[in-house]
Amino acid sequence: MLHRPARWKFLTLLCGVILATPSAYAQGKWSKLASFPEPAEEISGAASGGKMYVFAGLAPVWKPVGMVYEYDPATNQWTKKKSMALASHHVAFTENRGKIYAFGGFVLPESGPPGWVPINNAWEYDPRADTWKALAPMPTKRGSALAAVVNDKIYVIGGATTIPGSREAAVYPTHPHTSVGTVEEYDPVANTWRERSAMPTPRNHAAIGVVNGKIYVIGGRVGAAFIGLASDISVVEEYDPATDQWSGPRARMPTARSALGAGVYGGRIYVAGGEYQDPHIMATFRALEAYDPASNTWTEMPPMPVPRHGLAVGVIGNHLHVVSGDVQSAGTGVDVSTGEHDVFEFSGGDK
Repeated sequence: MLHRPARWKFLTLLCGVILATPSAYAQGKWSKLASFPEPAEEISGAASGGKMYVFAGLAPVWKPVGMVYEYDPATNQWTKKKSMALASHHVAFTENRGKIYAFGGFVLPESGPPGWVPINNAWEYDPRADTWKALAPMPTKRGSALAAVVNDKIYVIGGATTIPGSREAAVYPTHPHTSVGTVEEYDPVANTWRERSAMPTPRNHAAIGVVNGKIYVIGGRVGAAFIGLASDISVVEEYDPATDQWSGPRARMPTARSALGAGVYGGRIYVAGGEYQDPHIMATFRALEAYDPASNTWTEMPPMPVPRHGLAVGVIGNHLHVVSGDVQSAGTGVDVSTGEHDVFEFSGGDK
């Protein structure tokens, strides 16, 4: 039996644990929709005009697929569209005014062993016309960056690339390379770029969301671009484009992970899936966690039916779509891509 001082100490500790635990399971429900026709990892999603678009993909030996698919919720059907103008992987995608923008990524070396060659290509995709248009290239070559829109300007943030002064054109797992905190602003009207304040925590394979004109970068990996060598983080940082300033660290994501996806609904950022590795574990996550910037708190939502990383995520109406990806963390050498297409319907209380 605990003595009185020990009891009070125990109760104080217990209360602290309870208060620190994220809110659990707000209402909403998962359901299954038409399977994705071409299962792959390292795909990206964007919603536009009431439809979901899935891009890119990564085949064995790091071969970029360059696929484009359109999903119509009205018919629950997928339609294959024209391939990407440049087949590349780990590309940053975002949508603005009915157009979808693609920035950077990696391609294979022209010769020698397979690797990830960072590129600075920028593209505009018109979903209605199913056409691609080349834009002014990014100032910095990088892949696995993030892109977000605020006030019709596009911000490309973070990523991975070769180290400054390197003679190597590609990023290789066991060769020196670096994560970057680079922030570059693109003006679609002027087709011009300018550099902005760098992100405090350089990272790649992270998630991003915009709420009330501010950009939130969530999780990802540091130390390397490759999951078997990197460290996953739970760090959340806020960027205000109006002042070009970054905040101090916000409330940490409950589950440290990378290669995850995110969508925004009702002023909250919903982070889905992801992967994690250490010397003992190779894991993917079912986790769906919601971040509320206004209260700087996290809520645990009902988990995805199938765990996966490198998935495509998009929000259409009050539905969060999560599409395809790999059900096992990278590096197994086993084909583990799934065509699973699940949708989370937000309840009235989550608006």
